[in-house]
Amino acid sequence: MNKYFFGVLFIGLCITACNRQSVQKTDNTIEQNIIEPVFDADSAYEYVARQVAFGPRVPNSQAHKQCENYLYSAIAQYADTVVKQNFTAKAYNGSLLEGCNIIASFNPQNANRILLAAHWDTRPFADYDADMANQRKAIDGANDGASGVGILLEIARQLHLQRPETGVDIIFFDIEDYGEPADERDIYFGENWCLGAQYWVKNTHVPYYHAHFGILLDMVGGKNAHFPKEGTSHYFASSIQDKIWNYAASLGFSQFTNDIAHAITDDHLYVNQQLKIQMVDIIDIDPYSPTGFNATWHTLNDNMENIDKQTLDKVGKLVMYTIRKE
Repeated sequence: MNKYFFGVLFIGLCITACNRQSVQKTDNTIEQNIIEPVFDADSAYEYVARQVAFGPRVPNSQAHKQCENYLYSAIAQYADTVVKQNFTAKAYNGSLLEGCNIIASFNPQNANRILLAAHWDTRPFADYDADMANQRKAIDGANDGASGVGILLEIARQLHLQRPETGVDIIFFDIEDYGEPADERDIYFGENWCLGAQYWVKNTHVPYYHAHFGILLDMVGGKNAHFPKEGTSHYFASSIQDKIWNYAASLGFSQFTNDIAHAITDDHLYVNQQLKIQMVDIIDIDPYSPTGFNATWHTLNDNMENIDKQTLDKVGKLVMYTIRKE
């Protein structure tokens, strides 16, 4: 995952103040009309743990194939339709990778749709691990990959129990995180990240696919997570981003802040650019760290010990609330 500065995407953009949910005044008392959405963080945590138990889900590995089969069977219990989109992609070094995007739909006949996504593969290199001996080892990817997928599996379970009125598509993108190692970044050039998303936007699972908007979840289960407004999202989808962050404020989720973070290359970039679907990335960003992300990013410490149920709960409830509001 090339979570670096994507470039100067936004000039003259202003920070939009967080608007609270509409309120009622009764006898000089302000009450918010907020119904907390249903989401089971324990269930989401177990979905994360099941993925991590396979080991690093690096493309072309046995663990990758085992997890693919698990994810397909897990979400097939809940969705109306599920499609496996198999593809072959060329990695930064020319090697061929076998990938699979998994696409599940609720109310597929409804033209009014919301797109939800996360990547399910894991980084083959712990290239930011403090121990240089670890920097060519694959990571567990508990946060960077599995957390977003775990939340979406729990959301799929809830949508099965409480049918949404709108159409919802959930995509597990593959081969997002197989970009060049940090110490070889000056050797390889090109768009070597988000290969599953790049394939899907050119080969959508239904012709002329469109959604009203989209939400990408990436690194959404870590401890002390901080979710500012990511820059690529703000450039392409500021109105959607503002709406979702306003919902977070209404729910009292202080992890979501109105500061604008640096722009990154992630799966949502290609959805915005190629399909013109306004897609927002909810991603843990730490602008004060050396990498710009949390301390476990692309290290062997990205494991279950650093997954926080409270973070899963906040993000999952926010996405569920957004679906219900639509």
